[in-house]
Parts: sequence; C-alpha cells; structure tokens
Amino acid sequence: MGDRVATAADQQPAPDGGEREFTVDELAAHVGITVRNVRAYAARGLLPPPRMVGRTGYYGRAHVARLLLVREMLAEGFSLAMIERTLASAPSTASSATLALHHALLAPWLPPEPEETTGAELAARAGVPESTALVDQLVDLGLVERLGDGRLRVHDPALLVSGLQVVELGVPPERLIAAQAEVNEHVRAVARRYVQLIVDTAWRDLVGAGAPLDAVRDLGARLQPVAAQAVLAAFRTEMAAAVQEAVERELSRLADPR
Repeated sequence: MGDRVATAADQQPAPDGGEREFTVDELAAHVGITVRNVRAYAARGLLPPPRMVGRTGYYGRAHVARLLLVREMLAEGFSLAMIERTLASAPSTASSATLALHHALLAPWLPPEPEETTGAELAARAGVPESTALVDQLVDLGLVERLGDGRLRVHDPALLVSGLQVVELGVPPERLIAAQAEVNEHVRAVARRYVQLIVDTAWRDLVGAGAPLDAVRDLGARLQPVAAQAVLAAFRTEMAAAVQEAVERELSRLADPR
C-alpha cells in the first residue's frame, strides 16, 4: 500500500463521490494510532486493501471502523493473533457492524493463545517415543497444526495439558486420541443444542426488541459459564454412575474369572 502523504493534487473522490477518503498517514491520525501499526495490521490481513490511485492508497469508512474495532479488541486484552482468528472466522462480506456483533458473540468462547512446540517436545512431555503417526492423529483431530521445519502449533494448550494428564494415568496416547475424537462429536452436538436453544429464544427476543450491542455481548458472556456448569454437572453424575458400573463389573469378573 502507498505510504506517502498525498498532496492536494493527489486527493481523489471516493467512487460514490461522497465518502471522505484518507491516505495512510491521515487514516492513522484520524483513528489515533501510528502509521507503523496501520501497516502491521494490514500485513496481518486485519484491514481490507485500500483503493489504489497510482502508488497511493486511499482508505474509507470501512477501514476506519475496522481499525476502531481492532483497537477496542486490543483494549479488552485480545492479542493480534486472537483478533486475526476472530476476523478470519467472520463472513468475508461482513460489515463493520456485523464484525462488531461477531466479536461480541465469540469473545467469551475464544480458546487460549496457541503455543508452538515440536513433535519431540510433545513426545517428551507425554513420556512416549516420538511418533509421526501420533502427530498425524493430533493434526486430524484439529488439536495441532504443522508449521514446517518440525514446528507444531497447538491450538488449545489447555486441552493438550488435560490429555497429557490422562496419559500419565497409563492410557496410551493413540487410544486417548481416538477416544477424544469420539468425545468431540458428542461435545459438538451438545454445543449446537445449547446455541440453538439461545438463538430460538433469548437471541430472537433481543433482536426483536432492538437491543444494543452491549446486551448481545452480555448474553454471550453469561451463556458460557451457565452452559459449562450444566454440562459439567451432568457429566459428573454420569461419570460417577459409569465408574460404579465399571467397578462392579470388574469385581464380578475377578470373583468369577470364567
């Protein structure tokens, strides 16, 4: 994108003849950030390309709104990587208002910051020999991503830590990965059920009442702990019943090895 300050001769009307446009320097000053940050955000794909006239880029209202949204998300504690993931998951044709709504709904659910590691480091943490096949399984599960040069990106470090703790109990990693893939299917169904319940009731009530964005953000923030607690409570009950059933079955088998 062009970075020089435009002269009066450079000023160009917007395609619709009415919207004010900014050079990169004017855009940065208008939003209250540095030109360096504008360039950095653009390099990460957080800004759509400017309208080019020769070597000069011109930015409009959509760019201003996007930068204000990025600044707001940074102020809320989101890293650039997390912002990039949020915007990447939004529809490509989303307006700034839609992106703000998208952010409000997804904010409470974003996973922790990814971390990088290697197959050797993962194997050492799990206490097993390094295995390309195991990494392939983790990639298929969506837990890790290959970056090249042997590096791996772990998308959900908390889930990885939990898995390693299960391996410490004596469960072979390949068996755990297979079980986790099955569990993910059930969890996905539970998540969709809760989300659809909210969409069919509270969400439509808010939209119908013309509720402000803060109300939508509050709805998403309140749903996470409530849904998590409900699922955990149900899981705890079912886990206790499953353990009791397994213990009784195994004790019976030991008493009568036939």
